[in-house]
Amino acid sequence: MLFVWIALWAVALILWLADPRSPVNRWLSAVAVFGGAGALAETLDNVFIPYIHANHPHQKVEDALYFLQAGSSLGTYYGLPYSYLLFARAYHPNNLSRNVQRALDLILLLPIVLCVIFTPPYNTYEPVSHSIIVWWAVPYFLIGTYIVLSKKSRPISLAHSHWMICLAVLPPVLFAMIMSYVLPSFGILKMWRFNTWIVAIAIAVFLIGLFTYGFMGLRIFIDRRRLDSTLRAVTSGTAILHHAIKNDVGKMRLFTEKMKAYAETTNQPELLEDIRVVQNASHHIQDMISRVHRRTEDLEIQPREVELIALIRETIKPHEPSLGNIKLSLTVADNWRCMVDPAQVGEALNNLISNAIDAMNGVGHLFIAVREGKKELTVEVRDTGPGMDKAQAAKVLEPFYTTKSNKEANFGLGLPYAYYVMRKHGGSLLIRSRPGVGTRIYLIFPKKSVGAVKLLMPDSAVAERGVNLE
Repeated sequence: MLFVWIALWAVALILWLADPRSPVNRWLSAVAVFGGAGALAETLDNVFIPYIHANHPHQKVEDALYFLQAGSSLGTYYGLPYSYLLFARAYHPNNLSRNVQRALDLILLLPIVLCVIFTPPYNTYEPVSHSIIVWWAVPYFLIGTYIVLSKKSRPISLAHSHWMICLAVLPPVLFAMIMSYVLPSFGILKMWRFNTWIVAIAIAVFLIGLFTYGFMGLRIFIDRRRLDSTLRAVTSGTAILHHAIKNDVGKMRLFTEKMKAYAETTNQPELLEDIRVVQNASHHIQDMISRVHRRTEDLEIQPREVELIALIRETIKPHEPSLGNIKLSLTVADNWRCMVDPAQVGEALNNLISNAIDAMNGVGHLFIAVREGKKELTVEVRDTGPGMDKAQAAKVLEPFYTTKSNKEANFGLGLPYAYYVMRKHGGSLLIRSRPGVGTRIYLIFPKKSVGAVKLLMPDSAVAERGVNLE
């Protein structure tokens, strides 16, 4: 039980630190805390209290540990079903007002309060009245499970995280319901000791999910911290490099102009041609470092009201002549007005479209879609190109990494720039890719962050040059 206690409280701490403002993370942390509290109670009862009693007997210390044991045990029995149900409600939110939700939270506390007041006090053999608590705890578990399972993850390709959460959370919770609530109500006590194995499996699923698809935003949190740190370093480095090269190139231009004037005066055509080569090289160096610096410097977002569909259409239009045999489909359910920086978002989307067209090499299908979630708008750019393996997909957001064959003309800054633009808008950029299938990139805008307002679709919305508006 020592393992269960440490592991569950470690998971709770990780989840809370990942996003303490998220009610989903907070309530799932509470589930792990209350689950671990039961293991703490057992550890105190079988390890710490007997050790103190045998080796360092001290009545006040033993009484304090017994009080902690009782609180931990009662916290598990009463807190686990309540926190699990509230986690489920936060994970699959409803349209209830905040006041109604708070009132519902208080109503759900009522069975716990009544049990604490009217049932017999704690004892180590039968900590709670199982035959009474089972009548409200089990419905809490079952309703919470139904709510979690009924959530539909959209887009469907991002459903991996949802099912990892289901695999990591639901089995140990339902197993604990049977072992700690249902069976004890029939007089079969101390069955919670078997929870250790299912918790160990759940921890393994948690770790697998964390390092593959992500878990409760943790993978995103870790990747975001790493990418933000990398981008800050690149921004600082390119700024210093840009300044230094700009100064040196300026000197080169100044002296080559003097040398050019001298060559022209003394009629030395061969020297004049050499000077021109040096001047062209200096111009090329300046252009290259300026292009890198513009892509990595800190962005200043200037948001204004923009119709999202109009912005997407404007971004698509310059690419139409280069489509060749690539079919382009734009799928839109509704039009939205958002407060975004049209120049930055347009350039980010332009990079994604350009990458998709380059990847398909003149033949394929380019899909662009706008989808609505409960709290976010998602712009998806999908191609049917060669795709990427997991190692490549994990690196594409790193500055200067590119999968394109003409690497000299590409700095590998398009996707990092798009990621940076989304972060500045309070959103995120996600990538899903499979070799031989293609690549999907999602720009996810929180409705609240961009002030999204749904508009009526204009009657004049007509498809242009192979663009299907559905």
